[in-house]
Amino acid sequence: MTEKRLVIRPNKYNGATSVTSMRLPKDMLTAVDAVAAETGKTRNEILLLSIEFALDNMQIEKND
Repeated sequence: MTEKRLVIRPNKYNGATSVTSMRLPKDMLTAVDAVAAETGKTRNEILLLSIEFALDNMQIEKND
């Protein structure tokens, strides 16, 4: 049997926060809220995790 471990990682982004506003398609917001409800996280936490993932994994293609 594998040993159970509680792994706690520090937040990548911390410090002062800033309030921002954005428009999302209603069906996308519904999907975000469904994930939040299923995971017990807030909408804000799901959006922060999603944006962090996107920033870490995006590829920017330059127009030549």
